[in-house]
Amino acid sequence: MSQAVAERQPVILVEDLTARFGDRTIFEHVSFEVYPGEILVILGGSGSGKSTLMKHMIGLYKPFSGRVIVRGVDVNTRNEAELQRLRMEVGVAFQGGALFGSMTVAENISLPLREYTDLSEEDIAHIVKMKLGLVNLAGFENFLPEELSGGMIKRVGLARALALEPKVVFFDEPSAGLDPVTAVELDTLILDINAGMGTTMVVVTHELQSIFNIARRVVMLDKEAKGVIAIGNPRELRDHAEDPRVLAFFRRQPLSQVKKDA
Repeated sequence: MSQAVAERQPVILVEDLTARFGDRTIFEHVSFEVYPGEILVILGGSGSGKSTLMKHMIGLYKPFSGRVIVRGVDVNTRNEAELQRLRMEVGVAFQGGALFGSMTVAENISLPLREYTDLSEEDIAHIVKMKLGLVNLAGFENFLPEELSGGMIKRVGLARALALEPKVVFFDEPSAGLDPVTAVELDTLILDINAGMGTTMVVVTHELQSIFNIARRVVMLDKEAKGVIAIGNPRELRDHAEDPRVLAFFRRQPLSQVKKDA
């Protein structure tokens, strides 16, 4: 297999995925790939299933049907050895940071290192220091989450997600609740980490500015369609999509206005 072909092998494969809770279908027959080193954004309006899809992709939810393969492992496999390996290769930055309030910044970041490695305390402290430097928070090891701003908490969550040098990182609404300047700074940090480390990234968001800042490719979900209505470059979709629902989202216009102008 040539290097060019190998590089196009997906890191993540979502195949005919259907999510249901009781009698309620969130989405169905969702299929797409994520390729090495790309930033893919999952977007859509409120209630379209963005975060639900991400939780299926990291194995928090079990699909009604279909499957998700991440780095060759079915995330719903019962093979504990494979799942253990996958957990060390995938990082997740949850919405709001999901930090433990009673733990310092250093203690929060060191959690995956203590759980999945046998590193010494000295090595763990060194890695924590490195990761904080990476997210521009050097010197904040001993701060508690309550002493940090919203943007700083997001960056600590990112540092923890990167602690094990994962090949893939998932972000759930990274810019939610941030002021515009802080949101742009976080977008820039995501781009820098992607470029510098080659980390494959999957970002869930509905923030248009962030989408245009970071996304090479997007997967768009729609609540009424209960599935994917567009896949592609966000600027090309904004300018050339034929589906009025896609145009309305990217142009921030009412659907009725888009249909009227068509």
